[in-house]
Amino acid sequence: MSRLPLAASLRGLLLGSVCLAAMPAPLHAQSAAPTAKTAPVAGVEEIKVTARRRSERLQKVPVAVTVLTGAALKAANLNTLQDILATVPSADFRTSSSNKDRTIFVRGLGTISTSPGVEPDVSTVLDGVVLARAGQATVEIPGVDQIEVLRGPQGTLFGKNASAGVVNITTRAPTQDFHAWANAGYFGGGDEYRLEGGVSGTLAPNLTGVLSLLDGGFDGNVHDSYNGKTVNGFLRSGFRGKLQWEPSDDLTITLEADYIKSHDTVPNGVFVSTEHIAYPTDIVTLNPGLAKNLAASGIVPSLNNTTVNSNETSGANDDNGGLALTIQKMLGDYTLTSITAYRIWHNTQRQDYDSGSLLTASLPQLQDRGDLLFDQFTEETRIASPKGGFIDWQAGLYYMLAVDNEQYDRQLDAYSKAGPVFNRGLAQYGTDGNNLALFGEANLNFTDKLRGILGLRGVQDHLTYTFGRISTSAKSVTGIAPNFSSEGDTEVAAYSDRAGLEYDVLPDVMSYATYSRGYKGPAYNVFFNMTALQTNVLKPETSNAYEIGLKSRLFDGRLVANLDGFIEDFDNYQANFPNDVAGAIVTRLINAGSVSSKGFEGDITARPVAPLNLTGLFAYTQARVDSFHCPASLGPGTSCNINGEPLPFAPKWKLNGRASYDIPVTDNYVVTVGTDYVWQSSTQYQLTETPQTIQPAYGIWNASIGLADLASDWRVTGLVKNITDQNYASYLAYGSIGGVVRYVPRDYRRYFGVELHKSF
Repeated sequence: MSRLPLAASLRGLLLGSVCLAAMPAPLHAQSAAPTAKTAPVAGVEEIKVTARRRSERLQKVPVAVTVLTGAALKAANLNTLQDILATVPSADFRTSSSNKDRTIFVRGLGTISTSPGVEPDVSTVLDGVVLARAGQATVEIPGVDQIEVLRGPQGTLFGKNASAGVVNITTRAPTQDFHAWANAGYFGGGDEYRLEGGVSGTLAPNLTGVLSLLDGGFDGNVHDSYNGKTVNGFLRSGFRGKLQWEPSDDLTITLEADYIKSHDTVPNGVFVSTEHIAYPTDIVTLNPGLAKNLAASGIVPSLNNTTVNSNETSGANDDNGGLALTIQKMLGDYTLTSITAYRIWHNTQRQDYDSGSLLTASLPQLQDRGDLLFDQFTEETRIASPKGGFIDWQAGLYYMLAVDNEQYDRQLDAYSKAGPVFNRGLAQYGTDGNNLALFGEANLNFTDKLRGILGLRGVQDHLTYTFGRISTSAKSVTGIAPNFSSEGDTEVAAYSDRAGLEYDVLPDVMSYATYSRGYKGPAYNVFFNMTALQTNVLKPETSNAYEIGLKSRLFDGRLVANLDGFIEDFDNYQANFPNDVAGAIVTRLINAGSVSSKGFEGDITARPVAPLNLTGLFAYTQARVDSFHCPASLGPGTSCNINGEPLPFAPKWKLNGRASYDIPVTDNYVVTVGTDYVWQSSTQYQLTETPQTIQPAYGIWNASIGLADLASDWRVTGLVKNITDQNYASYLAYGSIGGVVRYVPRDYRRYFGVELHKSF
């Protein structure tokens, strides 16, 4: 792949700083590897989180949270949310050929939609700024310091779209002392490279700053036999910077700017089968035309297939960035915070819709070109009371304006004896979303041991859309509907709330029970093939969640065990239901009815002796369809009899175990060995419950060994990913015009790598 323009300059900056590198750190933020500045501690390190919008000890927060450190993620070569959430038992990720179509799931709950008129169930928050679209966060983010995955509804404090959970991302803060760092990594199985670095320190009296840089690339692990290229790779480069000015002891002003450019070559699926097996009848429908085409292209569909034959190389380009101004002012003992932010996201994509290169009577050729321009403005102002009295609280105002403009162009080459017949559909559409909210949450300190929680958020949502499509055909042809235009407008007032109790069973053992009501706004199914069936507004999605938990720190801090159980019920659940229409897969966004998720989870960390770190995470999730509302005008062979069946992206069991051990060699040198294993039970990827879209149970085993010099702050690490060479699919779906396809993950096969790090 050709390198991005920004990448060359970043590589020059980073390579000039890199010396040596990286020892593995514990992946989940429960303990710290020794460095020159922090000697080994006897127990598990205390973790601070902002799960309730101010810094608190993790063990005192009545929310189920999994915490991951940025340094450990980099050492494990986990760089995007897709990679990262694979290690979080309660979370999952839906991949696709473009960031526009990717999304996050927590406890089996999430929204799959390409429509700009739909909010995600899981909110992503970047340094206090809520991102309105899931695709804004699925690209890599430079300078990550910590990621918190909050489970269950979090709408009272985290913006408009947190009905299933929050991924709360914080990036590096400026330091007063000078600090610089550089990382370099190379990984086999596709010639992946990574360069990262940055600098932090005082720029002038009362002014500090930090700058983080990123450049990386991966050729890919899928072969395109049409042109001989390697695809399923990426190029990424970008920066994130902060300036922090403290003109007085009671005022802090922080200005942030970031930009990331990425180019992905993820194909529109890799064929694993040419037939369809219906649910629940198991009737097999053969597709001899597709089978013949793939055979002529030299492709053997199977779960091991990593070859495509596409005359249009699928790819997507993303430009993602923004500005944020945070002002924090002390008003006596009260803290006033204002976060003003503007973000822009530009996504362009080219897709080989038919995933092939041969034009035949049974299989046409379709190419898609899409262009998305999205921007958002947000303002959040909140005030927090001091702690220590009977009541401490936070309250504020929130506003978001989100504007989306898109153009989608589909070209169809159909076969005829007289020669190809060309048709084209061009759609232009967009949405405007306004959200205004008033929120607050309070802790009632009844005694030193017993506390109450009350939270409320009132919301006013206003959503409009416009849509217009022109087509060269007066009637429907494969993948293209005829001319159509429409517009819509809706406004809803709603609320989220939260109530609960905390009780300190022992000084280092806290129990809690909470009730939360989640809310996600109304939606329109605005997409290229929109028809009159999709013009009705979808009702807001609401949820009721009940959670009990126990957070403990035992044996002088050598064991930290956080456990929780939950029940979540969703009404008017917004979901995509795919079915076959006119020979092409069409996904209909619908109010699917009632669904639920229940289960239990645990995050356990132990440090029995200072050199040994042990981490175990698990989740048992039973996410099910309770009462499904069948959409109108289903295509042939599609069943609505799915009550009681599992929700997509909800493995019943998911486990993650990790161990690392520090071996002192001399006073300055330390060798660290580490290993981790992630396992999940079988996972259904489609709401249609089709048997071919189930990923069987699998486990991934990784290991690493590193050497660190504590005196001069350098580290070097060697790692191996997927030791047992376990093949699996990160996503399975019906192909756009036939068969079943999979998406191939980065670690679908074993690969080796080396990480280098130097601090100055």
